[in-house]
Amino acid sequence: MSEQHTAPAPRELWLVRHGETEWSRDGKHTSTTDLDLTERGVEVAKALAPRLSGTDFELVLTSPRRRARRTADLAGFPGAEVDDDLAEWAYGDYEGVTTPEIRTSVPGWTVWTHPSPGGETAAQVGARLDRVVKRAQEVPGRTLAFAHGHSLRVLAARWLGLPATDGRLLRLDTSTVSVLGFERECPAVVRWNA
Repeated sequence: MSEQHTAPAPRELWLVRHGETEWSRDGKHTSTTDLDLTERGVEVAKALAPRLSGTDFELVLTSPRRRARRTADLAGFPGAEVDDDLAEWAYGDYEGVTTPEIRTSVPGWTVWTHPSPGGETAAQVGARLDRVVKRAQEVPGRTLAFAHGHSLRVLAARWLGLPATDGRLLRLDTSTVSVLGFERECPAVVRWNA
């Protein structure tokens, strides 16, 4: 009788952006405003459960915001550990404001290239998410993180060893699953915005 050896789970960081909220649907910057999911957001978050249920995770984290915690619950992970470092980029005075509205007074504004008065800088967001990268890379298997559009894009950039502002290159829709891992020893994107 031969022994069967199970290969260890790959070291990966799975990212799930929360389901739709009224403000995400309308393009309003949402960080500290603690919105719940829309009815559509609830439906799509529930649809994540079968996509994630066949995968074993050593660590499951969520942003402290209601929209991320609710998505985790609906996707089948009600015991997700709250990690404040996964909170969305703090937009300060631009909370609840759309990019076109901001650009009426600051032409060409993006969160990646311009300051958000009273909010966080890209470097500050990157420093927070570096701690999440470190935690995930210390886990012997997979980590699952429920969070937000900009914070997850920064998290992916930092996983790849890129500046936080390179998150601008990674579009991320609501209720999507992305996977970060390694190609041999090099951090890599395994799947994005799926």
